[in-house]
Amino acid sequence: MAETRRARAGDPRAGFRRPAAEQGPVVPQGLIRAARKSGQLNLAGRGLSEVPQHVWRINLDTPEEAHQNLSFGAADRWWEQTDLTKLILASNKLQCLSEDVQLLPALTVLDVHDNQLTSLPSALGQLENLQKLDVSHNKLERIPEELLQLSRLKSLLLQHNELSHLPEGFGQLVTLEELDLSNNRLTDIPTSFALLVNLVRLNLASNQLKDLPGDISAMRSLRQLDCTKNFLETVPSKLATMASLEQLYLRKNKLRSLPEFPSCKLLKELHAGENQIEILNAENLKHLNSLSVLELRDNKIKSVPDEITLLQKLERLDLANNDISRLPYTLGNLPQLKFLALEGNPLRTIRRDLLQKGTQELLKYLRSKIQDDVPNPNEEPPVTAMTLPSEAKINMHAITTLKLLDYSEKQAAVVPDEMFSAVQGHPVTTVNFSKNQLKEVPPRIVELKDSVCDVSLAFNKISSLSSELCLLHRLTHLDIRNNSLTALPEEMAALARLQIINLSFNRFKVFPNVLYHLLALETILLSNNQVGSIDPLQLKKMDKLGTLDLQNNDLLQVPPELGNCENLRTLLLEGNPFRTPRAAILAKGTAAVLEYLRSRIPT
Repeated sequence: MAETRRARAGDPRAGFRRPAAEQGPVVPQGLIRAARKSGQLNLAGRGLSEVPQHVWRINLDTPEEAHQNLSFGAADRWWEQTDLTKLILASNKLQCLSEDVQLLPALTVLDVHDNQLTSLPSALGQLENLQKLDVSHNKLERIPEELLQLSRLKSLLLQHNELSHLPEGFGQLVTLEELDLSNNRLTDIPTSFALLVNLVRLNLASNQLKDLPGDISAMRSLRQLDCTKNFLETVPSKLATMASLEQLYLRKNKLRSLPEFPSCKLLKELHAGENQIEILNAENLKHLNSLSVLELRDNKIKSVPDEITLLQKLERLDLANNDISRLPYTLGNLPQLKFLALEGNPLRTIRRDLLQKGTQELLKYLRSKIQDDVPNPNEEPPVTAMTLPSEAKINMHAITTLKLLDYSEKQAAVVPDEMFSAVQGHPVTTVNFSKNQLKEVPPRIVELKDSVCDVSLAFNKISSLSSELCLLHRLTHLDIRNNSLTALPEEMAALARLQIINLSFNRFKVFPNVLYHLLALETILLSNNQVGSIDPLQLKKMDKLGTLDLQNNDLLQVPPELGNCENLRTLLLEGNPFRTPRAAILAKGTAAVLEYLRSRIPT
């Protein structure tokens, strides 16, 4: 083997000479020695602006120790070295890769993500054993044609580059199973993608795609397709024939309708929020027997077809911020449904306070309205607190699997320390301390600040919020309705990710000033307080705000400038003492109210 290597080096005497001193950054010899034995070399995060030559030549040049050590033990047989199969150069300062990469023909994994590469060497195409190539988070503008020769490549990660087009022959990479092209500048996809029949995961999110080629449906192994945040106006009807598809992400596009899905029997998740979908019809739904997540929030859907009850495996249904005025009561019969979001809809048949009581109460109400509802004798009784072996038992399954810390409906004055101790480093994302007798935010909640994003302290006796709550920097949902709050602390401005806040049924007399500074807010629920005025100029700056509920407050007038807040999809003002807009205008819905207010702005 040693002879073979010397021949490859091109000089039979190479083994008896020290290589010339090399320039540039130095990689510790210990790492090189270990790599010769293991076949793996990790040089991530070493500040390298170039790869030292002896790294490329690791399997060609005679090791340094061969010149120093003439008595070799079993562990020092450098001539029995292993070819390098895995090279990690991530998180350095590399601006280019040398063509000498071809000197490592045994490589199966090459990871150069998070560098400053603007191009790739054509020699990459000679790495015939390469199975995984990660060049994400660089500055690549094109992909060399030679890359398409990698006949064993299974994973190609190209996300977060500056690619505006792909080689026409991209489909030659027939062994690919994972392809991530998200966060580039692609405006189209080569038709040869149809040849990628082994692809399981395809990520095209955050590009500039206006359409998808119908041929994409030939990808018979595809299970996950992510087209979030593009400019798609339609989805090819052929997409609906993809029998293996399990997860489809179409959020943040310009879709006006959903395709029908006659063959997608395995589809488990369909995410199509933040589009312009107006109609949801039976044909869109009736074949989706496996669907467990249907996310359609922030669209313009006006009604929900009765056929939604065919989705017997549905666990999460998000219809928030649409134009839905009525729901089929049979929705209450969906056996697996655990989460139902309906806020921000002009529902006529369901009282607002009922919406705030949570999914189970809502489903119970819907079931009660079904005519001639005959109880099913085979139906299992619902699991309640009474079915637990002990009131004090900590639900570790909820903490570890559901990432939920639940101590609700206990009528307790404090949350026991054991609840927080039980978390022990598990990344809890949801906290439910509602329906107790808490007078303050439990101080130990700060221990969850690196993971928690949804907190409910509703139905307690809290009169002020502590600074601990303001340290939960990942918080997106905060429910503190039905307490005794009169103000919010200015430190809450630190909750930069907060999207939804429910402050209904408290004692606010003024609109909390700090809310104007939380620019990620999408929903503010402030009904049933005593708020006397709002600042429309500050609200105008909140360009993500889609829902503002100010029902049953003390507003003596509605400032006309509120009409300029055109991002508002849902504005609820009923139950205030103002005289204009009149009830007849309020009944026409948000768009009519905003238009009326704009017409009243003095010119």
